[in-house]
Amino acid sequence: MPNYIFVTGGVLSGLGKGIVSASIGKLLQFRNYSVTVIKIDGYLNFDAGTLRPTEHGEVWVTEDGGEIDQDLGHYERFLNISISKENNMTSGQIFWQVISNEREGKYLGKTVQLIPHVTEEIKRRIRAVADKTKADFIIVEIGGTVGDYENQLFIEAARQMRFDGDRCVYVHVSYLPVPKYLGEQKSKPTQHSVQKLRELGIIADFIVCRSEMPVDDVRKEKIALFCNVKKEDVISNPDIENIYEMPLLFEDQNFGKNLLGKFGLERQPTEELDKWKKIIDRIKNNGKKIKVGIVGKYFDTGDFTLRDSYVSVIEAVKHAAWHSGANAEIVWFDSKAFEQDAEKLRILDCVDGVIVPGGFGASGVEGKIAAIKYCRENDIPYLGLCLGLQLAVVEFARNVCGMEDAHSTEINSCTKNPVIDLLPWQKEILEKSKYGATMRLGGQSVKIKEGTIAYELYGKSETLERFRHRFEISPDYVSILENKGFIFSGKSSKEEIMQIGELKNHPFFVGSQFHPEFTSRFERPNPLFLGFINACLKII
Repeated sequence: MPNYIFVTGGVLSGLGKGIVSASIGKLLQFRNYSVTVIKIDGYLNFDAGTLRPTEHGEVWVTEDGGEIDQDLGHYERFLNISISKENNMTSGQIFWQVISNEREGKYLGKTVQLIPHVTEEIKRRIRAVADKTKADFIIVEIGGTVGDYENQLFIEAARQMRFDGDRCVYVHVSYLPVPKYLGEQKSKPTQHSVQKLRELGIIADFIVCRSEMPVDDVRKEKIALFCNVKKEDVISNPDIENIYEMPLLFEDQNFGKNLLGKFGLERQPTEELDKWKKIIDRIKNNGKKIKVGIVGKYFDTGDFTLRDSYVSVIEAVKHAAWHSGANAEIVWFDSKAFEQDAEKLRILDCVDGVIVPGGFGASGVEGKIAAIKYCRENDIPYLGLCLGLQLAVVEFARNVCGMEDAHSTEINSCTKNPVIDLLPWQKEILEKSKYGATMRLGGQSVKIKEGTIAYELYGKSETLERFRHRFEISPDYVSILENKGFIFSGKSSKEEIMQIGELKNHPFFVGSQFHPEFTSRFERPNPLFLGFINACLKII
């Protein structure tokens, strides 16, 4: 019988429930249990594919082609597993299915209501993941905070599952602020959040207290008393420099042992816990440091800078740097600034390497192209991801092949030299305004040419990587580019889509049509990122 762990949030969003959920999964993996994780989002979008990164953060792509909430990336990176698009559900998906069922007469003339019909669909999907994966534990993270209208049906479904006889434990993640004018950690917001959760029918088994600093015994005792939990079930979750240390922090508080106890289970950690500890200790002792510049455009949200737009790129850089005995500092460059003043490109000299990540639309594109040119001409290690490869081709076509107006038809549909153009089948799709889940998505085979940088990095002639794109390097220009020295070292196995490009006689200049950041793991860096970081470190 599967075991369900529901993770809810209180006080404010962005507490890191995804990291908490992944860390709980790791505690269970340390004890040799199989785990999967589900993320629930209350928004009415069918999936995250049509959301702007500054609106919702990065769009994660699953191997089976799902455009998903970024928390699934945390799950995969921590747990070293591939998670299906079926592990993400939104209100949009649920309502769509219920209305479809009603139109098809599946409710036998009954009045269709939020309860039981919507909650039954939610429970059906959760249990379907359990049946499909056969995992010992299914962790279900409910997005948003308790009290939000949009997640109340999901919380109600979680309540019903225990009532139905499913084995369920409830973990509530809440925020403990420290007002500057007081200098004291306050538990009242958590008390109110737990009270609201009880009003919805759920009594938390554990309370994970998110704060800038560890939670002391005074606060733990107070939370335990007012929130009806044992003191040992109040878990401290302070700010830490390395998020992958969180499972160890939880383990030190007996979270794993006490969590199993709620299910009537007991199992000691295996040697996997010691392996994880050794990796964390090694990272802390890394002596080398590098600076990696990310030239992007999804930074600004009002007066603030949003890191979540590129969270997988950041984590992939860290994985590779740690693997090579270094710590990486990320330096942010807004590509729009390079369009306003070309002299600002000299700031790229202060970093050891540059990444141009994926993106869509015309904003900031010319600034990215200028940055790529600067890296190519000044021997700065360069890694281009998806759009980063396409713009590297545009730059090369303009400045090496002499096609001054070369461009992508996404940006300039009238260019005389469309070196980047829509994939053939995408033209009809866009004419019908079918934007949701219609890109070339998910895991695709990449054939790698021997004798190239890519082959040296991967060590094999074929690999599987994840894609999310509509445009490609136009086949009409491939021979022209290759004759001038641009090497296409990776191609698709069927459609002959150019998937990796590189330059010789450069410290490192590689771009991929796929997103290698989606297959990077804490314990297993992606080869392209590893090669890039080693070039930054000047490791030959």
